[in-house]
Amino acid sequence: MYKRQKLILLALVSILIVVCIISLGLGAYFIPPKDIFSLLMQKTHLASATPINSMHEDVIFEIRLPRLLLGILVGAALGISGAAIQGIFRNPLAEPGLIGISSGASLFAVMIIAFEALVFTSISAWIGYYVLAFGAFAGAGLTAFMVYRIASKNGKPSVTTMLLAGIAINAFAGALTGLMTYVSTEQQLRTITFWLLGSLGGATWENLLAVAPFIIIPLICLPFFGKSLNAFALGEMQADLLGIQTDRIKRWVVVLSTLAVGASVAVSGIIGFVGLIVPHIIRLIGGADHRFVLPGSLLFGALVLTLADVIARVSVAPIELPIGVITALLGTPLFLYILIKEK
Repeated sequence: MYKRQKLILLALVSILIVVCIISLGLGAYFIPPKDIFSLLMQKTHLASATPINSMHEDVIFEIRLPRLLLGILVGAALGISGAAIQGIFRNPLAEPGLIGISSGASLFAVMIIAFEALVFTSISAWIGYYVLAFGAFAGAGLTAFMVYRIASKNGKPSVTTMLLAGIAINAFAGALTGLMTYVSTEQQLRTITFWLLGSLGGATWENLLAVAPFIIIPLICLPFFGKSLNAFALGEMQADLLGIQTDRIKRWVVVLSTLAVGASVAVSGIIGFVGLIVPHIIRLIGGADHRFVLPGSLLFGALVLTLADVIARVSVAPIELPIGVITALLGTPLFLYILIKEK
């Protein structure tokens, strides 16, 4: 990795830290930065105990900090998964949603919302809030497995077939989601609409700890595929000649991306454009070396979603906008600009 790329990663880390401090302070209830630092230092035992504003402590540690950490994890998962999927497809327009991960998760979540009273009552009573999260995660895994099996011939997955199968399953899942929406009640429809637009408003320490392992494992593992994905850019045949086990790489990238995106969708709903636009911007500012693009997309994805969450909370406070609306409003003009500039 070149010195310039390392400096870019360092800059992303620095900006992310600043945005995190801003995120903890801004909202319907403002908390000054000095109070944030004081509380964090005391909680980590790096400063002597001083009188603490109980309201500040509750807002930060019970509401904003778990939400901030969840936003960082989800943004990082979407960013790095998008970069990895684009790497194995050798297509800058690819993203996890293209192979059915997001649509499968949304279909299962909508089914649970629409039919919970009829079908999922006993399951809901057993695992409570997590029934929706587990449903979304199961949907993501099932659709990714179906796409992979359809695309496999003699145990070897075809990237082109995987892409086409993902488009077909996306269309089918979208149709079923529309049907579930049509038969839902007004209250269920509001829940479905808010969930499909994405939100970090339901973040708690419990669901953060529940999904963290499923996201952190891919975040740690995917950057190690950077060198192999660089070989993929030459074509699968050339990568095979270089000694890269292409089938194994494709399998692991799909599995890890499904794990990260499925867990993210399970707790935050559908958040578009992060997995698509983040790798584009990283490649524009630092080059196409996946040893840089993967960690860069991880950091920039976390930064983008954290910033989008701040905008969602403060733009029309005390009302909160769905975060998926913010990412779409920010991502669409930028993506069109990149297309026009690079055509």
